[in-house]
Amino acid sequence: MTCLMNLIDEDSEINAEPLSPVSCISVENVERPNKKVFSNGDLYVGDFKAVLPHGKGKYTWSNGMVYEGDWEAGKMIGKGLLLWPSGERYNGDISGGYLHGFGTLTSPDGSVYEGQWRMNIQHGFGRKKYANSDVYEGEWKEGEHEGNGRYFWNNGNKYTGNWKRGKMHGRGVMEWVNGDKYNGCWLNGLRHGSGIYQYADGGYYFGTWTRGLKDGKGVFYPAGSKRPSLKNFCISLGYDNGPKSVLSQCSSLNLEGSTVKKRSVRRSVSEKISVSGVLRSSGRISHKSAESSRHSDSTRESRHHYSSGTFSFDSDGGQSEVQESTAVVYEREYMQGVMIKERVRGYTELPKKAEKKTKHHAKETKKSSCFGIFKGKNSYHLMLNLQLGMRYTVGKITPVPKREVRTADFGHRARITMFFPRRGSQFTPPHKSVDFYWKDYCPMVFRNLREMFKLDAAEYMMSICGDDGLTEISSPGKSGSIFYLSHDDRFVIKTLKKSELKVLLKMLPKYYNHVKEHENTLITKFFGLHQITVHGKRKVRFVVMGNMFCTELRIHRRYDLKGSTHGRCTDKDKIHENTTLKDLDLSYEFQMDKSLQKFFFHQIALDCNFLKSQHIIDYSLLLGLHFRAPEQLNGLLEPPMMPNIESSPAGQDGEVLFPSKGLLLVAHEPSSVSTDPGPHIRGRPLRAFSLGDKEVDVLVPGTGRLQVQLGVNMPAQANQKLSRDEADSVEVELFEVYDVVIYMGIIDILQEYNAKKKAEHACKSVKFDPLSISVVEPELYAQRFINFLKQKVFPEQP
Repeated sequence: MTCLMNLIDEDSEINAEPLSPVSCISVENVERPNKKVFSNGDLYVGDFKAVLPHGKGKYTWSNGMVYEGDWEAGKMIGKGLLLWPSGERYNGDISGGYLHGFGTLTSPDGSVYEGQWRMNIQHGFGRKKYANSDVYEGEWKEGEHEGNGRYFWNNGNKYTGNWKRGKMHGRGVMEWVNGDKYNGCWLNGLRHGSGIYQYADGGYYFGTWTRGLKDGKGVFYPAGSKRPSLKNFCISLGYDNGPKSVLSQCSSLNLEGSTVKKRSVRRSVSEKISVSGVLRSSGRISHKSAESSRHSDSTRESRHHYSSGTFSFDSDGGQSEVQESTAVVYEREYMQGVMIKERVRGYTELPKKAEKKTKHHAKETKKSSCFGIFKGKNSYHLMLNLQLGMRYTVGKITPVPKREVRTADFGHRARITMFFPRRGSQFTPPHKSVDFYWKDYCPMVFRNLREMFKLDAAEYMMSICGDDGLTEISSPGKSGSIFYLSHDDRFVIKTLKKSELKVLLKMLPKYYNHVKEHENTLITKFFGLHQITVHGKRKVRFVVMGNMFCTELRIHRRYDLKGSTHGRCTDKDKIHENTTLKDLDLSYEFQMDKSLQKFFFHQIALDCNFLKSQHIIDYSLLLGLHFRAPEQLNGLLEPPMMPNIESSPAGQDGEVLFPSKGLLLVAHEPSSVSTDPGPHIRGRPLRAFSLGDKEVDVLVPGTGRLQVQLGVNMPAQANQKLSRDEADSVEVELFEVYDVVIYMGIIDILQEYNAKKKAEHACKSVKFDPLSISVVEPELYAQRFINFLKQKVFPEQP
């Protein structure tokens, strides 16, 4: 009879099984009072209490495994030494038959882990030196790097920052042995988001990355050029809120001095581990080559592939080749690693423009925002109040047994109200904000909605209320609402006017039934409705929504489409990377698979009929575009990065041909598709006509396999609308069609066609064409909206 499952299996991974050899002891004979030999060949020498090992003792299994240390009532509890026949050894705390507490594991290959354990798995703060001399020091969680930590490669490269599931994720600093340095955001081991790249010669690049490649606008300061303050860098990138907004996409980890603070570790078996951490014993980040960073030109970035994942460990070398004496800086724009725009400017130009832009933005915000009372420190209090209330809400409703919603669960009276005093109370924790009242509307309804979209309650709470905090983003509209974005980009939180809250509560029963019946609805997903009251009477109302642009792909263009024409264009001077454009700015027509397009318009008709029945107007289709094959955009954008036509491959008629980098539809395979960031955004997979009416995924070059859902990961071709003069240009003709991935949904559905809107319609109809203005009666608005999408955005294929 086997008395103990080996702690280390054939792959040297620790099993999460307790060590309990005495539970199956069968005594054969007793040679001495402190020595017992068992029928299966096991041997114990040590102290006893009755017939069970208790105190100090040594147990030897018949397979050669040995434990020497503390025992209690037949169980290994306390400190001890475990030796495996393979040469593996553990010296440290054991509790309840598990490696639990603090201990050191030495593997036969020479790797050594010293740190905290939980249930046979590295969990807490620890340090591991791998067989190839790589070293990780930091937090672990369930056997993987997760939290704050440092990794040293044997070639001299070093990373300090946040980790998640064994990969660099969040805010972090990478330092290469050649002197280059990157400080910014990471995602799954790749630079992703805003960051600052410092070259060994003193040059800097401030910009954004997507999956390891430069993507978006940035500013390059060659060595020797004068650099403005970090705040001005942020403004030059279109982030008006300063450094905080640039790095807000990342974790809120404080990386002062790029160091990881060591925690003091109590070596007690009964200690409670409160830190997070990362990597199983065999999961090192293997380093295939010890060579230093390679250099490349400004349109490429070298990358190495590692066995435990793809990491971007090489520098962006070759970007700072400008002589040190130069005083110019470069405004650049990249798309998937390809530079598509570049403009030279003097460094003295930035502060003046930045100052002007900052003043204009501040004036505009002050004028338009109806929540001016929340500024500076009060804005922080507002966010903290929201997080405190959300924790209470989720914790209060989650334990309630699941049931179908009832009529009493709807309406303004179906709510939970709680007072949060600063000093704390019997039901609420003390906090650093101001006293406030929290009101949670229709909690059972929104709980069911969250479960309907497969949102885990704990993940939902941690996404919004975790230590990483929320990011305040600027409002693209005229409402003056405040928008917050969760740290993982899954949720958008928007402030509401009182009238909007009333509309949402009024339509909520029908909305609930519509969403329940149509899982692929394109209408905004609502997950919570709350109100904060501070200083007696000041009220702020919030709604939590799903972020339609939560994707690992970069959204290069955004459009807000209503179907009206009056005032539906954007001032070209105000357009920047993150600008949401309007109807008259759209210069593309999109062609999709016939089945995808048919299903899209079927759902649009259903959603518009619902909104029409609720007398809702002024809604729009939020459209996000991710472009593929970005080098094809060069001919449509500014010099100097024009292609060399003479050196390009040509067809029989002299037409320039480009290698296909298009999107590929394939049959849906649930086990192969990437489901991140989660299934809550849309419903089931769609079927494609081109694949025989089968459910499909899309293969995206350089990214992976994505599940196609209505409004999510939808592949299409974007046809650029060209003028007659442009059509005569060979350069433009070459770049007429683009492969895109589309994300879209219907937003702003809380405007009712009431008496005020009727008066606005009558007033504007006198000055402008009644069909061109946004405010029209619901039936006409819905019909115009659908016709615009059918004729101008997604026209039927000939």
